[in-house]
Amino acid sequence: MSVSDSQKADILVQALPYIQRYNGEILVVKYGGNAMINPELVDCVMKDIVLLNQIGVKVVLVHGGGPEISEMLKRVGKETKFINGLRQTDKETAEIVQMVLCGKINKNLVGIINRMGGHAMGLSGFDDGLIKAEKINEELGFVGEVKEIKAKPVIDLLDRGYIPVVSSVGYDEDGNVYNINADTVASSLAAELKAGSLISMTDIKGILRDKNDDSSLIPVITVDEAPALIESGVINGGMIPKVNCCIDAIKGGVKRVFIIDGRVPHSILIEVLSDEGIGTMFH
Repeated sequence: MSVSDSQKADILVQALPYIQRYNGEILVVKYGGNAMINPELVDCVMKDIVLLNQIGVKVVLVHGGGPEISEMLKRVGKETKFINGLRQTDKETAEIVQMVLCGKINKNLVGIINRMGGHAMGLSGFDDGLIKAEKINEELGFVGEVKEIKAKPVIDLLDRGYIPVVSSVGYDEDGNVYNINADTVASSLAAELKAGSLISMTDIKGILRDKNDDSSLIPVITVDEAPALIESGVINGGMIPKVNCCIDAIKGGVKRVFIIDGRVPHSILIEVLSDEGIGTMFH
């Protein structure tokens, strides 16, 4: 469908209040799911981030990379085992996680953003002590939760106009590498930065009252309403920890948190720069 010049102008005019709202604000984007695998969607996400950065939004990209970690483990002959949705991680697996996330994926994303005219710099938990972690339990091994976030390296990059690209890997006092859920890192970092917004990209439309009916999307949920939705089973399975991260971010001072469908091209721009929005907002 072609868009006329007048329609393009109208789109920009409608976006103006949102550009003004987000200008100068910190926006943390948790990047994962199908949007990381499909090349066309990767392109859309990176273009969205570059555009937002160039209109004055301070974007921080936090990424995981589960499928690529699984593929690398398969190539080296290591079995992947999950416990309650978390990857059981021994010492060797933790080293592979570090290699895939901090090396291959992080640098690929930085390269794409830079080729599109943005200015990105890659970070991991090791850089200037960004993410200190602690073990969740012995059964999971080197799977960590965030013990401390040091926001200074991210703020320094934002102040210089860069887009920080953060891999969800942390370390402890002994230098051990920890695989950390990207939602957890994004939530903790957004709270530490006192970000205006946190966007979590997923492979579903948002929070649905009926998981089989996309028209049952719940557009807005308050922190007080969320526990009842979990109790009733509306929020269930792997969505529970994701929603808990959203709640933690709001309690930590983030103004708005969104769960959006990363399978939709330019879903970030639709959420940030339009009346309609997309997905579910927590406040």
